[in-house]
Amino acid sequence: MTETTTERAVDSFATETAVTKWLADFERALTARDLDAAAALFVKDCYWRDLVAFTWNIITIEGPEGVRKMLAQTLDQVQPSGFAVAEELGAAAADTESWIKFETSVGRGIGHLRLRDGQAWTLLTTLNDLKGYEEPKHDRRPKGTEHGAIPNRQTWLEQRRREAEELGHVTQPYAVIVGGGQGGIALGARLRQLGVPTIIVDRHPRPGDAWRKRYKSLTLHDPVWYDHLPYIDFPPNWPVFSPKDKIADWLEMYTRVMELNYWDSTECKSASYDEAAKEWTVAVERGGVETTLRPKQLVLATGMSGKPSMPNIEGMDVFTGDQHHSSQHPGPDAYRGKKAVVIGSNNSAHDICAALWEVGADVTMVQRSSTHVARSESLMELGLGSLYSESAVESGMTTQKADLTFASIPYRLLHVFQIPVYDAIRERDAEFYARLEKAGFMLDYGDDNSGLFMKYLRRGSGYYIDVGASELVANGDIKLESGVDVVRLTEKAVVLSNSKTLPADLIVYATGYGSMNGWAADLISPEVAAKVGKCWGLGSGTTKDPGPWEGELRNMWKPTQQEALWFHGGNLHQSRHYSLFLALQLKARLEGISTPVYGLQEVHHLS
Repeated sequence: MTETTTERAVDSFATETAVTKWLADFERALTARDLDAAAALFVKDCYWRDLVAFTWNIITIEGPEGVRKMLAQTLDQVQPSGFAVAEELGAAAADTESWIKFETSVGRGIGHLRLRDGQAWTLLTTLNDLKGYEEPKHDRRPKGTEHGAIPNRQTWLEQRRREAEELGHVTQPYAVIVGGGQGGIALGARLRQLGVPTIIVDRHPRPGDAWRKRYKSLTLHDPVWYDHLPYIDFPPNWPVFSPKDKIADWLEMYTRVMELNYWDSTECKSASYDEAAKEWTVAVERGGVETTLRPKQLVLATGMSGKPSMPNIEGMDVFTGDQHHSSQHPGPDAYRGKKAVVIGSNNSAHDICAALWEVGADVTMVQRSSTHVARSESLMELGLGSLYSESAVESGMTTQKADLTFASIPYRLLHVFQIPVYDAIRERDAEFYARLEKAGFMLDYGDDNSGLFMKYLRRGSGYYIDVGASELVANGDIKLESGVDVVRLTEKAVVLSNSKTLPADLIVYATGYGSMNGWAADLISPEVAAKVGKCWGLGSGTTKDPGPWEGELRNMWKPTQQEALWFHGGNLHQSRHYSLFLALQLKARLEGISTPVYGLQEVHHLS
């Protein structure tokens, strides 16, 4: 969610001269193993973001000395060459920028370069494919049949059925993905194309049920251009904001079309890693039958969040109405005319409050701390419009270019790019914000006024994309108690810290989620969860994102301190974009390609 770096016209001759000179100098230094010369090509406050290509990791290197140190440990293995302007990706946004391409000893990469005074300010390098193991697409696509007369020919359907019957029983998967939502499905599709035998296990009866079974008013708050899955874009008549059931049906269709080995109605009971055998023992129950899988790699694809966070409030055991976490909310229909209290003030809380109000419930939102709110229209136009919109597509922006543009901005700088966006939104919607504050709603714009997306990356909470509920709060249709907490429950009411008592037939705890490593604690062991540490967050030192600075999202899509354990999650954009890099890491390991990891993340926080 960012603007492109500039709207200035591109001077193609200047771009060619500045960028090609830098690339030539860089390649000469790398070929000569002249680390000092290579480091000297970077400005003092430089950032090199590498997605797997050089480091077999997802890591951001800061400063020339950091560049020098990384290259000293990786150059002999990587053997980079062929640095050039990637003209096939089109012009970059400014005369000091360019898309680039290069090769390594094992793969091909693409990236992005920004120069400042002739030196590199930001550099993005990403591994795009592995030599000899390219995806079977375009001119490498499978024929689909073998022409001629072949005795005992097996049809495509017979081959698929045989594979599905044998995998997990006669043959073992190389990877098991726990969680069959958009993350697990996107990664499964990537691994399928790379020829990595994979089973996705999910406890729901059908793919897409993780969406299908949520409250009925749920829709995506991100626009369609931001949410494509790998290989198959949403059709051009797809709604801008996808209803949950439409997304669910799309995921179910996608699972079948992409020929994924998806074990539905399957509960993962336990997992343990055999250090000697270098494999996992994963116990699953499918249709009442217990099966043991022995993959080499285990991926937890349970979203960006962990288990639902339920508060421990005095009187929860005596309350006689309905109470549940927002993740278990069935929808509003059973609560017509009832009194509802929703504890929380972020996306789910607003959505649930609005849906309850629509059926005639008496709804009160309990806001315990401040929330950032951004109107959907403003966010789509000012925050996403240059990369993910119909106008962006018409101007030549592709999903790949949009993803790489966003990835090219290192997290250390991202808030600098975001602040002007949210300043513009704040100015544009000043009257809207004034009305919310007048109603008593506690607003914030992030610790450094960098807005919604930085909150998402830093803490995964604390924001609402307004699609209508804020108007109900502003005019009092949704009642508001702000700056308070819940002290206790009685049989029929919620008692607040301001001494008010709210009669209630329903309490919804829209109180968020824990870290993803909570799933590892349950599935594997608390010791492994502690060994891996907290997932998500950047170590920014802002609210709910304690330092030290990590440089990348903790534990996501990259090697962890537990060998052969991976975490994959995030929104649809992240599930699409980062699934490629996780899939390439797994494919390389399957094929026995050496994958020395540079800068394995240290553990600073347990949860």
